[in-house]
Order: sequence, then structure tokens, then C-alpha cells
Amino acid sequence: MAYQEQRTTGYGTRVGNSFKAIGTGFILFCIGTALLWWNEGRTVKTEKMLEEVGGSYVEMENPNKKDASLDGELICGTALATTEDSLSDKQFGVGAKAIALHRRVEYYQWVEDSKESSEDKLGGKEVTTTTYTYSKKWVSQPIESSEFKDPAYQNKNTVLTTVEESEQYAENVKFGAYQLNETLIHMISSREGLDLNISEDMLNQLDKNAQTAYERFYGVKKSAKQTVEQLAETTVLSDSAKAVADSLKAVNDSIIKNAVNKKDLEYVHLAGNVLYFGRVPGSPEVGDVRVTFEKVVPAKVTVMAVVDGDSFKAFKAKNGKRFQRLVMGKKSGDEIIDIEKETNNMLLWVFRIFGVMLVIGGLKGIFGFLETVLKVVPFIANIFGWGVGVVCTILGLVWSLIVIAIAWLFYRPILGITLLVIAGFLTWVFAFKGKDKLKELAAKTKK
Repeated sequence: MAYQEQRTTGYGTRVGNSFKAIGTGFILFCIGTALLWWNEGRTVKTEKMLEEVGGSYVEMENPNKKDASLDGELICGTALATTEDSLSDKQFGVGAKAIALHRRVEYYQWVEDSKESSEDKLGGKEVTTTTYTYSKKWVSQPIESSEFKDPAYQNKNTVLTTVEESEQYAENVKFGAYQLNETLIHMISSREGLDLNISEDMLNQLDKNAQTAYERFYGVKKSAKQTVEQLAETTVLSDSAKAVADSLKAVNDSIIKNAVNKKDLEYVHLAGNVLYFGRVPGSPEVGDVRVTFEKVVPAKVTVMAVVDGDSFKAFKAKNGKRFQRLVMGKKSGDEIIDIEKETNNMLLWVFRIFGVMLVIGGLKGIFGFLETVLKVVPFIANIFGWGVGVVCTILGLVWSLIVIAIAWLFYRPILGITLLVIAGFLTWVFAFKGKDKLKELAAKTKK
């Protein structure tokens, strides 16, 4: 059941807050303007850099053999990325010969979600209702449930253990006859599950610690078998319910059967590349933890960078922008550049939309006090607020177009002038045509 809280804000407080919001609105307006300006410059600089890259690179025909004539050249070549380095996760005593090791941790927790709704009252008061709902989810960090709003869910979270996420990379990764630098190594994404051969002694200790944590929180000890049986007994015995219970039991039996630990541990289970802390992996309880281990294995990759002796470094364009890329599989230089151009164009529009929203939001914050002052009569305030919203949206769009146009004037004058013309036209329509419409409406009213 959802938990609700109501908060009433008086008219005077609302007006005071709306005046305070003017400063916040102005800050948002400035941030949005700066973001739009920066984004246009970033986009053009990136485009020019990519054009320079496209006209400068040469194909590396045989990366398996060093070519002194390519030293200092921007190349594009494909080869197998390999390593002889052995990496180990010292905390759990597992490892492999790999380019990288990754340890990812998830906790099964109660999660609080909230949703607000507001209602204006005659006289200027505002009643805000906040509805809190709770659900169990896998999350990346333990959640402090003592701060939950609903007392029924406070202190409902625990964890059987805490494990830090980690990642480590090999220092020596070969690309044919060459050596990949650290930046390029981190771009390799050929992940696979890491086989876990954790010692029996460690598994026993982990199981003991998890059991202690479980009993401290839940107060009683139950086996995995009892948990599945209890679930089946307490569930309405419809065909679908029986299927769920049978499925959970099958999952649990499968995990126990395939686990590499030789003892049938109750609170720790191994399945593939997952170390699970909990009684029944197929039916998680609050406090359960799962740790996933992955390795990055040798793979065919394509590198686009400047040859620097027996390694690589970033290409520096005339405008100061740097470029080096590693992509999975075999790609041509033109394909990589096309991908980068698409990414650049996507970022252009993402930042544009975000910047425009900040500008409009800032203007609404600056002029929002006008609507709040009229909240003594909510109906009138809502109509006026709608008008303020429309005006702020139009002004925000016009201002954004002007900023974008001026920014582009430094790089592409034709497009910049076009945008200024569009902005001027919108201003004229809003300022003059709108005024004419108001006069026309006033004349009709007098008749």
C-alpha cells in the first residue's frame, strides 16, 4: 500500500519562494546560454578535426611487422589484441590471463520511489501530496532504509556482505608488433564470464559470515529447501502459481548442482561467473548479494592513432582537438570517421535540446512570480501562468536561435545569417502581429 504525506504552503511563503526562484532562474538561463554557445563551437571543432583525420590517415597493411616509415603517421590498421599478462582478483583468489578483469556487484534491496501532485486552494495556499511506493530491486549500492518515509519500511534493508566493485587492466597488450597505450586498452570490450575456482576454505568462510549476517537480521535460520517449500505452501495453488514454485525450485537445484564448491553451502552459491550470497538464488530475499566476474579476452580490433615508435599516441589536429580510437572487429578508416560524425551530430542535438530547455526553464523561473502572485484565485493564475509559459517558451526559442546563430557566424556565416533571419522573423511575429491581434480582439469586445 502506498504511503502519503501532505504539505501545505501558505500564500506568503509561496510568493517569497517565487521571488527567491528568480535568482535560480537567472542562473539556469546563463548556464543554458553558455551550454548552447559551447556546444556549437565543440561541434564545429570536432567536424573540422574529423575532416583533417579523414585526409591524413594511411592504411597499415601489416600491423604484425614494424614499419619505420609509418613512425609519426596517423594509421588505421586491424590486428589481434593479445596479452601475456596474468591478472588476479586477490580478494576472491581468482584470475586469468586477460586484457582486463571486472568485478560488478548488485544488492537486492527495498527501493523507495516518490511522486508529487499539487493542488492550489482559494486564498493562495498550496497542498502538495507526496506518494511513496516501495519495491524490491537489484541495485548497485546498499540503500539506507532508515530514511524511508513509511515507518513500515524503515530499517527493512540489510546486506549479507559488502563487496567493492573493481576493474584492472593489463599493462602489456600487443597489437601485432606494436603495443597499445592505456587509453586504447580501455576501449577493448570483448568481455566474457570468468571461470570461478574459489577455494573451499574461502567459500566456507564466506558462507559462515553470510549466515551470521542473515541470522542477525532475520533472527532464524532456514535452509534453501525450506524457503522453496514455504513459498509453494503460502502461494495460492493455481496452475500458474505451482509453475512459479516449481520453476524456482528447479533454478535452485540447477545452481546447486552446477556449483563448483564441493560442499552444499546454504548461503553462498557459485554458478558460472556469478558468486551469489543468499539462500535461494532463484528467489532473492532482501540482503542478497550477487557478484559477477568478467574478463576481457583477446580479440580482433581496429586502431586509428599515430604511430609512436612501437606504440601509439593521439592525433593532434590543427585546432588542438585530439583523436585516437579503437573499435571492435575490422573497420576501414572511413567507416570509423562516419561513426564519429554520427556520434558528433547526435551529441549536437542532445546538448541543443538540453540547452534550450535550460533557457526556457530559466525564463519561467525568472517570471514565475507573476503567476504565484495571482494564486489567491487559482483559476485566473492558471490562465495567466499558461500565457507566461507560452511567452517564456517563445522567448527561449528565439534567444537560443540567436545564440546558436552568433556562435555559427564564427565558423559558417551563411548558416548563421539564416538562423538570425529566422529568429528575427519569430520576434517580429510575436512582437507586432501579436499586438495587432490584441487590438483586433479589443475592437471586437467594444462592439
